[in-house]
Amino acid sequence: MNTSEIITVNMPNFDQVLAGRLVLVDFWAEWCEPCKVQDPILVAIAAETPDNVVVAKLNVDDNRYLTQKSAVRNIPTLVLYDDGTEVERWTGLHAKDVIISGINKHLKK
Repeated sequence: MNTSEIITVNMPNFDQVLAGRLVLVDFWAEWCEPCKVQDPILVAIAAETPDNVVVAKLNVDDNRYLTQKSAVRNIPTLVLYDDGTEVERWTGLHAKDVIISGINKHLKK
């Protein structure tokens, strides 16, 4: 899997993508203007993070069950998972350095 690209997660692949790795999931919607502002930041994060970190997007309108299961009530929400377990969460717009700092805290040595 090329982790420099942002992948799409949904119900069929969600658990598989999260298994055994650090994954940053962007919960977003097409109509969400702040989500559109966050998108280039995620592209930069995907390009700068190590190969063992995956950046993924989940459309909340198309994946209501996963959105509810993940307790996402506002978008954009970024959730960092380590082997399927949530370890960090950011709601609203956040700067790249804030998100990368959070990712770095959870990188395995």
